[in-house]
Amino acid sequence: HVPLFAGLKVIETEGKKAGKFGAANGAVMDKLIEAGNLLARGRVEHSYPHSWRSKAPIIFRNTPQWFIRMDQPLESGKTLRETAVQAIADTAFHPDAGRNRIGSMVESRPDWLVSRQRAWGTPLAMFVDKDSGQPLMDEAVNARILAAIREGGADAWFTRPDAEFLGEAYDAAQYEKVGDILDVWFDSGCTHAFTIEGRDDSHWPADLYLEGSDQHRGWFQSSLLEGCGTRGRAPYKAVLTHGFTQDENGEKMSKSKGNTVEPQTVTKESGAEILRLWAAMVDYSEDQRIGKTILATTTDAYRKLRNTTRYLLGALAGFDEAERVTNYDDFPPLEKFILHRLWELDGQVRAAYEAYRFADVTRPLIEFCQGDLSTLFFDIRKDSLYCDKPTELRRRAYRTVLDYVFERLTIWLSPLTSFTMEEAWQTRFPEAGSNSLRVIPETPAQWRNDAEAARWAKVETVMSVVTGALEVERREKRIGSALEAAPVVHVADADLLAAFDGLDAAEVFRTSAATLVAGEGGAFSTDEVKGVSVDPLQAEGNKCARSWRILPEVGTDPSYPELSLRDAEAVAWWDSQKG
Repeated sequence: HVPLFAGLKVIETEGKKAGKFGAANGAVMDKLIEAGNLLARGRVEHSYPHSWRSKAPIIFRNTPQWFIRMDQPLESGKTLRETAVQAIADTAFHPDAGRNRIGSMVESRPDWLVSRQRAWGTPLAMFVDKDSGQPLMDEAVNARILAAIREGGADAWFTRPDAEFLGEAYDAAQYEKVGDILDVWFDSGCTHAFTIEGRDDSHWPADLYLEGSDQHRGWFQSSLLEGCGTRGRAPYKAVLTHGFTQDENGEKMSKSKGNTVEPQTVTKESGAEILRLWAAMVDYSEDQRIGKTILATTTDAYRKLRNTTRYLLGALAGFDEAERVTNYDDFPPLEKFILHRLWELDGQVRAAYEAYRFADVTRPLIEFCQGDLSTLFFDIRKDSLYCDKPTELRRRAYRTVLDYVFERLTIWLSPLTSFTMEEAWQTRFPEAGSNSLRVIPETPAQWRNDAEAARWAKVETVMSVVTGALEVERREKRIGSALEAAPVVHVADADLLAAFDGLDAAEVFRTSAATLVAGEGGAFSTDEVKGVSVDPLQAEGNKCARSWRILPEVGTDPSYPELSLRDAEAVAWWDSQKG
């Protein structure tokens, strides 16, 4: 394309010499020598950029292009660079390191090259004066160009005659139609203008743009520059960056390696909930791993959440407002502790969602379900749920708190396990509308109870020693279950002992009886907990046919000779209801 060297090629493209060096470079050097302008020549072995698509060496040449200036003042008086830097400061980034990454790029980037010489794309759609080289800026001409493209698509720019656009005011022979297309990043950067702006069902700017970390140089930046250049601000309020998915060994996925994991396969084999929960559990700000072992762990976590929800549905069957305990002071200490945990989790979950930290939602909720609920709350109150009469305050308080747990757990987990939580909500409240349309209920500040939190931390410390002692008894086959035991627990620490004030130790330990003694002397202790020891004695008395607790009082009510007094009273109540 250079007149002086017309017909010469750097690399031959046809015939037997295709792919070999042509005569162009030699001819250029000959002319430079002839003119006395060649400083030096020689051979240097070096790395050289190649096309990722064709694998052939890239040939560089200077050509006229169109740029958007970064440092020319806009109507606001600020340059595009200054406006973009300010917009970055005004945008929330998740993680925050993204702010520095895109900021350093914008601060040091050259002018934006927006023209491309390709056969297909969005045309620049402009005319240039052949004498001055200046673009023609005329609203009437631009209006005709827009009308033609609306009618015939982008091809209208290339196929229709110049005079149709220029009209009678301009001589078509004086102007050159620019055949370049726009940089595709400009195309993607202006998507906000026709996807969310001016729509009744959306708003501008967008709440969030999210993509991989490579888009700080791509879509995030082109959107930023286009928005700042045309509207004075970024088209988004926040930007979320995620890493890339690797196999479970941290290697890049490749079909040739056979280590790819297809989302469709995971969904087919394990269900969409497992895939969603995996995405919610990983730290997406870094490259994340996936594979059979990792998905198995995710499945276990999901099973814990589903089993907890299933238990709540069963335990809350028939619960109504007449049963609800409304006075906070009437709740037993254990229920106050669980209400405190709900208050605590509410703040954590809201903050995590606000910052798009989904792992900080899943992790504490899974731990809550597995620890505070299943291991502590459900297990301790199981006897009360099954055996207390329905009017008993302890049972009513338990079911009231279960209702609060269900109400919050189903909405906290809805964005992450939407199908499961929708199923649970509709099972209990089929006429209440979709769970996904609910908002997180407000949690009363009164539920905060640091004293109960401290108490139960101490109680669980003692419980761990008792549990260890009973496990030894079961292993040695001296007892079959904890209900066959009546441990004597020696507690040297006065604060640990005081934590049991107002509690039924046997209920806490899930034994038939229990005695707390100040001081030391028990046969069983652990290295982890000092000052607590246990004599794992066996329970004395007869086994209640209803609660399975072994108590001396079983059989003292002649009407119910196989029951404890508590169970006899409960059965008598049920009998009276039957008439």
